[in-house]
Amino acid sequence: MKPVIFTEALTKQYGGKTVINQLDLSVPAGSIYGFLGPNGAGKSTTIKLLLGLIKPNSGSMKLLGREVTEKTRLSILSQTGSLIESPAYYGHLSGQENLQIICTLKNVPETEISRVLRIVRMEAQKDKKVRQYSLGMKQRLGLAAALIGNPRLLLLDEPTNGLDPAGIHEIRELICSLPKQFGITVLVSSHLLSEIDQMATHVGIIDEGQLIFQDTLSCLHEHSRPRLLLRTDNDKEAAQILKRRQIPADLKDGKLYLRIHEDAAVKKAAALLVNSDIGILRLSEQQISLEDIFLNLTGRQVSL
Repeated sequence: MKPVIFTEALTKQYGGKTVINQLDLSVPAGSIYGFLGPNGAGKSTTIKLLLGLIKPNSGSMKLLGREVTEKTRLSILSQTGSLIESPAYYGHLSGQENLQIICTLKNVPETEISRVLRIVRMEAQKDKKVRQYSLGMKQRLGLAAALIGNPRLLLLDEPTNGLDPAGIHEIRELICSLPKQFGITVLVSSHLLSEIDQMATHVGIIDEGQLIFQDTLSCLHEHSRPRLLLRTDNDKEAAQILKRRQIPADLKDGKLYLRIHEDAAVKKAAALLVNSDIGILRLSEQQISLEDIFLNLTGRQVSL
């Protein structure tokens, strides 16, 4: 199956500074693709490129299997919904009236309104003035607006930003329901690793405009397998002995790690060191968190 979003060497520069650098995205159909990166990494710029709000300096984009050009852009966007940063709305109008305006702009029948309000569970608040909505309700209204026209692709930029825990939970549940119930592919950007971990099926990590990881969420979790920290009375000598016997071991930042997990292999390594007059002082299992993996990939801490 062809990816719903596919970019090749996508590049964007502002004033000679490269903010998106040779980006190769591949978003599978029916996935929730978590687009993850620190603030300022290039997530919003990428989404604006995909929507045609800004033009790339070089590279190509395909959405829904079609090359994005001046001729095809409007046709492609008619099947694409988006929510970038804070949703725009008329505070003095009701939720229903705001959605009526969206229907007019998208040239779709107003019968769509009841459908999208049901999806975001806002039927009871449709006649309330939007200025009286909570921040979470405003985000849900923005999501409802993005769903008008029954899009095949949804691009969401930091949809849980600024929400309280209850609001975050509501938006997360809604996003998770979209591929299964409605066949919508979702790209959702965030700087919150914990949020992406609870929503996504696939992950792309961007840092300083470059894609540094792209695969399934389960593959990212594979990198978080526990490792064994071994402390001996001579770690340097122990590392050399293990490597001579082809037992995977790393001496990093003055600490010795074993890259083995099977009990028999650990027993063999310990016996080898003891028989080589190396005293084992401590052997402990260390769990690597997704936060640690992200830090290793980007070289900097992110919000969690």
